Amino acid sequence: MLSNGMVIQRNKPYPIRGNSEPHANVSASFRDTLYQAKADAQGDWTITLPSFPAGGPYELTIVEAKTTVISDILIGDVWILGGQSNMELPIKRTLDRHQKDIENHHYPFIRQFNVPQVYDFSGPCSTIIKGDWIQATGEAIDHFSAVGYFFALAISQSENVPIGLILTAVGGTPAHAWVSEASYRQTLPDAAKLAEVQHPLHVQETIAADSKRIDQWHYKLNATDPGLKKPVWYQQTEWTKQWTSIQLPTRFTESLLNYRGSIWFRKEFHLYSEQATATSSLLKLGTIVDADETYLNGELVGQTGYKYPPRRYSIRSNLLKPGKNVLIVRVICKESTGGFVANMPYELNLLDQSIDLSGEWHYRVGAQLEPLQPQTFFQTKPTGLYNGMIAPLKQHPITGFLWYQGESDTQAPAHYEEMFQAVINDWRTLFQQGDLPFLFVQLANFKADTAEENWPIIREKQRRSLNTTGTAMAVTIDVGEENDLHPQNKKAVGERLALCAKHYAYGKSLVFSGPAFSHVERTGAVLIVSFTEVGGGLIGRNSVLTGFSLCGEDGVFHPAHASIHGDTVHVHHPRIQVPLHARYGWSANPRDASLYNKEGLPAAPFTTEDSI
Repeated sequence: MLSNGMVIQRNKPYPIRGNSEPHANVSASFRDTLYQAKADAQGDWTITLPSFPAGGPYELTIVEAKTTVISDILIGDVWILGGQSNMELPIKRTLDRHQKDIENHHYPFIRQFNVPQVYDFSGPCSTIIKGDWIQATGEAIDHFSAVGYFFALAISQSENVPIGLILTAVGGTPAHAWVSEASYRQTLPDAAKLAEVQHPLHVQETIAADSKRIDQWHYKLNATDPGLKKPVWYQQTEWTKQWTSIQLPTRFTESLLNYRGSIWFRKEFHLYSEQATATSSLLKLGTIVDADETYLNGELVGQTGYKYPPRRYSIRSNLLKPGKNVLIVRVICKESTGGFVANMPYELNLLDQSIDLSGEWHYRVGAQLEPLQPQTFFQTKPTGLYNGMIAPLKQHPITGFLWYQGESDTQAPAHYEEMFQAVINDWRTLFQQGDLPFLFVQLANFKADTAEENWPIIREKQRRSLNTTGTAMAVTIDVGEENDLHPQNKKAVGERLALCAKHYAYGKSLVFSGPAFSHVERTGAVLIVSFTEVGGGLIGRNSVLTGFSLCGEDGVFHPAHASIHGDTVHVHHPRIQVPLHARYGWSANPRDASLYNKEGLPAAPFTTEDSI
């Protein structure tokens, strides 16, 4: 972290630690001032720079056994980015939506440090082993966390200070990976699970066995796939009757291609001469489950090993031809029933035109294998990422935390509220800078394949975490994509987090949240739901208020009528005379949730039940 291009937190002392010869004299020169220290018997030393206002760039020179010069240092505000893949997701994965949003962007005073993705179950680590600070300029912007970048841009422009982002997010990780051992034992006292991962031999043996099993599966797949025998299918230019017609995109079902292994898909399309000579073109193939190898006119143009990333493959010049072109996609179904995800772009972009690739394709079955058993991802195990990625940061002063996580806990949401609270407490305790702002994202709308009923439960547990001092929540149920776990509209997410930061970290008086459930009262057959954070007033999107449901004594919820009355919403159902509870936006993909404030911020889903 102590490297060229770093960002130091303004208005807080900054400790520099190192190790040299025992009892050696050490000095540091910064902003024309010399600071000195003496190493202890073990060679450890600390020099603490005083607090400084925002500014830079500066140079730091450290003299011990050798001289080290660290250049291009900025002083500003530093934020830690935590969570899983939706926080980790880089700008380059959102270019379908945000290409124009970042065109000609050049912000060298916005910087990001990617903490290496290291887990450790033996205890908290003390150092970050590698890494570089990057600037939001040129192609480097593509590697920024998309949420973090748009957050930093909004804050930098508002506060006129450099912004440093420390990215610690890891895809697919549950909350318990990010807590201390003490908190895990207190919240989920599963000693057996901890003992297992704390045994180094178990981790090593599992990784080795997984690697061997996965390699063997792919070797068998390739060895038995007739499409890879000469003449290989991806180089065949002529269609034969062995290829069967199919309409794409579609998800494979119980009656269609429901097996594991490889399936080949073929599409012919025709180009005019001027189209074929385009100097740059981009092939978009939506999202494919699980993996793909994509060939155009016999040449491999791209491959992706897992199901989540959108397929965006650049086509080199001269590969396209006037007349007939042949696109071949080898789909590999490892764990899941495969498919081409619908409602995504399937097209070839060239010049100012798009060639639609949806519709009729042809397929041919390759090799059929037994399902590949999932790999063990130790980054998902308890305490590992807290020890390996968070604990080493404790000496660095910061402004606060941004958190986007929860998808991985939808399979088992029972203890999420307590575990998330443990994350907040552990991180604040570690940094010892008081109740630092902890700003988080509520799960976006998504049509989940499994555990769909648990998505609103996680959202409710996130909402209840707002009872903790110094927390704020960005609601995103209107900016997700029902067919993509990683929605691309990260600009809205970052800007909503920035509104929260402007209020909690920078003391701005502004509307930073959508309507928030406060309390409920019953009057006859009507539940009167009161809200805070109403801003300029409650409104229904498109002048319609939907998304509410009611239950009576039987506990069964039914879609209900709702109307706005000042800062309250009156909810009733003609067949429920004694309503007990109301819910709002209570589904994985609450498309009908339409309550906003006049500032355009959506209300958070909620239930009036005491426990869920």
